[in-house]
Amino acid sequence: MKKNSKRMVSAAIYSLLLFTLFGCNKEDVQKLPQRNWQLVWSDEFDGSAGMSPDSTKWKFDIGNGGWGNAELEYYTNRTTNASLDGNSNLVITARRELYSGSAFTSARIKTSGLFAQSYGRFEARIKTPWGPGMWPAFWLLGSNIDSIAWPQCGEIDIMELRGQKPNIINGTVHGPGYSGGAGISKNFAFESTRFDVDFHLFAIEWGTDYIDFFVDSTLYQEITPADLTGNWVFDHPFFIILNVAVGGNYVGFPTNQTPFPQSMIVDYVRVYREVN
Repeated sequence: MKKNSKRMVSAAIYSLLLFTLFGCNKEDVQKLPQRNWQLVWSDEFDGSAGMSPDSTKWKFDIGNGGWGNAELEYYTNRTTNASLDGNSNLVITARRELYSGSAFTSARIKTSGLFAQSYGRFEARIKTPWGPGMWPAFWLLGSNIDSIAWPQCGEIDIMELRGQKPNIINGTVHGPGYSGGAGISKNFAFESTRFDVDFHLFAIEWGTDYIDFFVDSTLYQEITPADLTGNWVFDHPFFIILNVAVGGNYVGFPTNQTPFPQSMIVDYVRVYREVN
C-alpha cells in the first residue's frame, strides 16, 4: 500500500492490521480500547534525499552541555545528522566525530512553536539504532515549559531505548514528584527480535484521565492519575521531539563495541484527535 493511500486508513483500523500481522503476547496485552481517531497533523517525510526536515513542521535544538542528562553529543542542524533519505523516511544519525568540543554529533528536532496538542493519539513508525550508549527517543514535552519549568510542565516518553538492550523499549511519564529516575515507567520487550531489525509503531492514546502506551497492536501500559506519586499535569498541549542521544545517565557511555554512525529511521509521525 502506498503512503498516500495509508493516510486514509484510521489508526484503529491500522492497529487491527498490525495485530493480525504481528500477533501479541496474551500476558502483556490488555483490552484494546475502541476509539475513533481523526488525523489532524502528520509528516510523511516525503522529499528528495539529503533534504532537511520540513521547517514548517520542525525546529532544531542545537548545542551540547549534556541537556540535563550528561549526554555526550553536540546536536546540529546539519543534513549529515538529520535529513530525508528520498524513500519517505527521516534519518537522524549519530556520528563519532570531534565537533565544537564534543566527541559525537547527532540531531534533535521538535515541533515547539509550530504544533502542539492536548489529548489524542500520537504515533511514529521507527527503526531504532543500537549499541551501548545509544539513546533514541520519541517523546512529548509540555508546551508551557518556558513559563513552567520541567518537570511541572510534564513529559511523556512514548519510546526510549537503551542501545545495549535493543529488544526492550520503555514508556514513561515525568511530572512533579515522579521525575528523572522516579518516572512512572514500564518496558515492552521482544523475546526473539530487536527494534533495530525492522520498523515498529510506537504510540500513546491520551485523554483527560489516561495515557495508554502501545507497541504495534499491543497495549502494554495504562497510566491514570491514581498511578502517579504527584499531580497529574497532562491537561494542556504538548509538542513532539525526536532525537538520538549518545551517552547520558540513562544509558551510560558508548564502548568500542558501539558501531558508528548509527541512525534512527522514522517512516512517519502522525497525530490524531478523538471524534464521536
